[in-house]
Amino acid sequence: MIEKSSKMILKTLIIDDEPLAQNVLRKYAEDFKSIEIIGFCTDALEAMEIIEKQHIDLIFLDINMPKLSGIEFLKTLKNPPMVILTTAYTNYALEGYELNVLDYLVKPFSFARFLKAVQKAEQQFQLIQKIKTGEKPESLFIKSNKKTYQLKFSDIIYIEGLGDYIKIYTEKSHLVTNLSMKKMEELLPSNDFYRIHKSHIVNRMKIIAIEGNMVELPGIKLTIGSNYRTDFFTRISYISM
Repeated sequence: MIEKSSKMILKTLIIDDEPLAQNVLRKYAEDFKSIEIIGFCTDALEAMEIIEKQHIDLIFLDINMPKLSGIEFLKTLKNPPMVILTTAYTNYALEGYELNVLDYLVKPFSFARFLKAVQKAEQQFQLIQKIKTGEKPESLFIKSNKKTYQLKFSDIIYIEGLGDYIKIYTEKSHLVTNLSMKKMEELLPSNDFYRIHKSHIVNRMKIIAIEGNMVELPGIKLTIGSNYRTDFFTRISYISM
């Protein structure tokens, strides 16, 4: 069982009309102390009743269901909880992107992929709690060229992976430090920084435009890697409406 803080309990609802899919999600979720399954629903109408009556932090939502699809159901919610979509099809990524879902699991998915989705939910939940309590980290300390610099998250445009090193670009300069991309990802606020390529992490708030498989940032355009495209479009929210 994966140990988590007792303060982090995600009240979770599973919405799927397939018993086998429900059982897979239940089995995977049992390994997380951070997840408390409130109930199982086989259609969206049943789920609506539960969400109206009690607080839900996270839902695993199947897209293909009778009466009302997962996407249609999600559009009816005024203040939806965190959402992880589950489906056997891959052609709903853009709609998930527009609805700002947390993640997109394509059936059949492994425990490792489920773990990644839950970790996103935990990070988002922690951030929400920090905001509620007024605690919001704004910077980190980076060692570069025998000095330690305080770097504001808001100043970062993007990060480039260089093997055992990374280069952090800001509008005024750049810093090189011996962190891995994986470690840097762990240090950054996950709601603001997105991995778009094995070699690039971008600051969502610095994105000027997205066209095809390119992200435009101040002074540069970066490619969205094929392995990161679905995750990028399901996580990012519109910068301007």
